[in-house]
Parts: sequence; C-alpha cells; structure tokens
Amino acid sequence: MKKISAKLNQLQATAICGNDISSSCLYVSALTIGYAGQFAWISLLIVAFVLFLFRKIYGEVVGALPLNGGAYNVLLNTSSKRTASIAAVLTVLSYMATAVLSASEAMHYLSIIIPGINIILSTVVVLIIFTTLAIIGIGESAFVAVIIFLVHLVSLSILVIAAFIFVGMNGLTTFHLNWDVPLTYESIAYTLFLGFSAAMLGISGFESSANFVEEQQPGVFRKTLRNMWAIVSFFNPLIAILIIAIIPIAELGEHKESLLAFVGKTTGGDWLAWLISVDAVLVLSGAVLTSFVGVSGLLKRMTLDRILPNYFLKANKNGSKYRIIISFFILCTSVLFATGGHMESLAGVYTFSFLAVMALFGIGNLLLKFKRQKLPRPERARGISVVVAIAFVVAAFIGNIELNESAFATFIKYLIPALIAVFVMLNRSVLIRFGLAVIDYFYQPVRKFAVLGNRYLHRMNQKVNSQEFVFFTKGDDVAILNKVMQYVQNNESTKNLKIVNVKKPTDSNEALKVDLEVLDRAYPDIHIEFIEIEGFFGPDLIAELSEKWDIPKNFMFIGSPGDRFSYRVSDLGGVRLIM
Repeated sequence: MKKISAKLNQLQATAICGNDISSSCLYVSALTIGYAGQFAWISLLIVAFVLFLFRKIYGEVVGALPLNGGAYNVLLNTSSKRTASIAAVLTVLSYMATAVLSASEAMHYLSIIIPGINIILSTVVVLIIFTTLAIIGIGESAFVAVIIFLVHLVSLSILVIAAFIFVGMNGLTTFHLNWDVPLTYESIAYTLFLGFSAAMLGISGFESSANFVEEQQPGVFRKTLRNMWAIVSFFNPLIAILIIAIIPIAELGEHKESLLAFVGKTTGGDWLAWLISVDAVLVLSGAVLTSFVGVSGLLKRMTLDRILPNYFLKANKNGSKYRIIISFFILCTSVLFATGGHMESLAGVYTFSFLAVMALFGIGNLLLKFKRQKLPRPERARGISVVVAIAFVVAAFIGNIELNESAFATFIKYLIPALIAVFVMLNRSVLIRFGLAVIDYFYQPVRKFAVLGNRYLHRMNQKVNSQEFVFFTKGDDVAILNKVMQYVQNNESTKNLKIVNVKKPTDSNEALKVDLEVLDRAYPDIHIEFIEIEGFFGPDLIAELSEKWDIPKNFMFIGSPGDRFSYRVSDLGGVRLIM
C-alpha cells in the first residue's frame, strides 16, 4: 500500500521555496551595485514593489485553481494545451538552471573553506544528495529545508547586526564617498533601469510554491508568498545600503563572487566570514532542493495531462515519482558537463526562463479574469496592477537582453530543443499518421518492414485514440456544446467522448438530444455517447463514474461553475475546466 505523506505546514513550505529566493541575498547586492552603484537599494525596493503585486496575482490564480503546475496550470485551464506547454518548458528550464547554478555556486563558496576541491565533481555530488532526498519523500526533504532556512536567516541577521555596529563605530565616511561616485551611465533613470533588471534575479524562486501547492496544508500557500516577499524586501535593500556604507564601490569587483563573506570579514572578522561561507553552501544547496521539489510537482501534472509518457508516473512506497526525479538529475548533470560549469551560460538560461514564466503567470491571471469570471477565489488582483506587474517583468527581460546578449542566445539554444520535444509529444498522433503514410508509400520495396511497422503504429494509434473523455453538461445549448467539441478536437487525441447530463427525474432532455445528433454529424471523427444520470453532481458521482468507466478524473471536463456551486475545483479531484 502506498504511503501518504503529510501535508506541509507554513514553515516547511516557506523553507522549501524560501531557500531559493532568500539565497539571492548572497549575490544580488553585488550584482545590482555593479550596475546601479549607490542607487542599488532603490532598484531593489522597486523589485520588492513588483513582488508585492505578484503576491495577489499568484494568490488569485492558485486560490481559484489550487493544483500543481504554476503557470502551466493556469494556462492549461484558460487557454490551450500548447500554450500551457510553453510555460511548462520554460519552468523546467528555470529549475534545471537553478539547480545546476546553485549547486555550482555553493561549491565555489565551499572552496573558500576547503581550498582545492574539484568544482564540477563536487557539484555532481550535491545533485546526487538532493536527488536522493527528493526520492525519499517531500516530508523528509522539508525537514532538511527548514534547518537550512533557519540557519540562513540567523546568519543574515548576525551579519546585519555586525554591519550596523561597524557603521556605528566607524561613521558614514565611506557612505558619503560612495554617494558622490559619478554615475557610470548617462542618467539616474537608466542606471536604475539596469539595476532593476539585474535585481529581478533576486526573486527567482517566488514561483516555486505554486508548483507544489497540492502538498501544502489549506491556507499555507498565501502565507508562503507573504513570507518570501517580507524576507527579500527587508534583507536585499538593507544589505545593499550597508555594503555602500562599509566598502568603497571601487573595491567591490575584487570580491563579487563572495561579497557577503568579505563584508563579514570586514565587520566581524574571520569567524563571521567563515559563518557566511558555510551558510552560503547550505542555502544554495537548499535552492537545489527547491528545484527538485518544484519540478516533481510540475512534471507529474504534465504526465497526467499526457504531455509526457506515463512512464514517469511510477512511484515508490513514499509516493515520490522517482523516475521524474532521476530524469531531472540526468538532465542537470548533462547540462553541467555540456557547459563545463560555465556560470554565464547557465545564468542565461536561468534569467530569461524565470522572467518569461513570471510574465506568463501574469498573462494567465488576466485570462482567468476574462474566461473564468464566476470561478470562486479567495482574493482578486486588480487588472491594472496585473498589467503593471507584467510590464515590469517585460522591462526586466529587455534590460537583461541589453546587459548580456550572449546569455540570451544561450537561452534560445536550450529553449528550442525543449519546445521541439514537447511539440512531438503533443502531436504524436499526427506524426504517427504521417509515419503510416510513409510506410505505405515504401510498402513494395520493403514489404516485411512495412507490414511489421504498419501493425505496430496502428496499435499505437488505436491506444492513443481509444482513451475516452467525459464532459458533464447542465443542458447547455448547441453553441456551448460546439465549443466543447472544438476544444476536444484541437487539444486531445481521442475518438470517444461521453457527454453526461446529471438531471432530476422531472427534467426533459429532448432538445439536448437533438443538438447532440447535429454535433455527431458535424464531427464524424469523434464518437459522441450521450448518457443521462438521475442524481446529484459532485465529487462522489465523479469518483464513481471514474472507477466504473476506468477514465481518469483529469480526462473529465466541466464548464466554469458559478458562485452557487457547492464545491471548489480542487474538490473534484482534477476535473478540468474547458469553458
């Protein structure tokens, strides 16, 4: 019997995604000061404002659709599977780059403590450790994440206190000298724009909580958003101001790889530098764990939606989809060796995929407002705030292209093969038919090959198209049912659709039957089976029919429920909204 893991509480869920976003404190200040100089703290405050807007954007979307998948989930329920798949590919690329980049950066910090270690081999060891933790189970992973998270917050707090004491004892002379440094660029506005673009990397990981929301206790998700926002909004601008007050800007370039360790040595001595270095190793490793947990939830959802092969759904006794985790480890390791651990190449994939995912999530929020207006949700983001948030993210995307065009080129090189792979899976039925046509054409010269190949592909095509789907109708008119047929035809590989009407004994469905006869003639490639059931529509009926017909719940569709609907979408066990 499969072991059911306990749901994550607020601290555990915050720790898993918080290790990723809070690890930005180790590098984002140096990165932002490099472009915005003495005005870096303003750029970081702008980022905090953007993140504040995204709190409600994420809260509305996940509150309405509390399912794993993040941007993929909202686009799947508001647009097409192809559009959602693009968001999924970008998210996976972001997690891949985050895992490799964080593990590699952690080993660079470790080399300060243990000189002479092999960075690439050590990075592989870190990936193996967190692959093992992810396979063991999310509950056990959360325990490790909490320890790392608490150590990180304590270490940052000690560093901030030591910095304040140092400034109090030595005065603001360095701050005034740095404040008078001439601008590198022609205007303050352009300086802040570049600083903001670089500083947006400091909120990567904010999207992670939405990818494992089903593993969290009720009400925890919105608290994780609040907690992550509070941490980066407090520490990132404050650390930037303290750095400007302690270290001359001209000297920052010499220590940008381990700036906070240098600040610790300056303000507290070798013991504080050692503490920050150890903390950096731990929290950057924790960011690796965030990637494994987030990608597991996302790829599981994609597999259930038939974008990936069912091969990945095999679980161990702890409920972990170990084939997904091992495949992700292989992908990360191959990228590490392919790039030789080159940080700029990995950062390019990391930067642009993360920003693209944030923008797509905002677009998904707007689509949810227009297409699923009646869907209940605990909070709503104002439309204008969503548009402003998306505009900021797009500006950061453009700014990062300007900062590093070669990194953007690297991102495109990884994106295109990934999109091709997903495109093949989404269009496998078409490709199978094409394969059949090719085999038939060459039938005579290669008869034996053609016969065997033809039989195999026919069986595969029948297997793909034999999957039945279900649409529950309230007695909708022919126009709505026609849209349902168009959705099924454009997004699913099937030849069989059951249209079910749950009615009262006194209800009459004669008009509905006539409409379905018209649709049956209009869509000759899809067999429509109309079923009338007397009873009450709800989770119990869905579970009963799913078991009786052997049709997974995520292959069952409904239209958008109204405010009077007795259940939340999450109560229906994965039933999808297509209207």
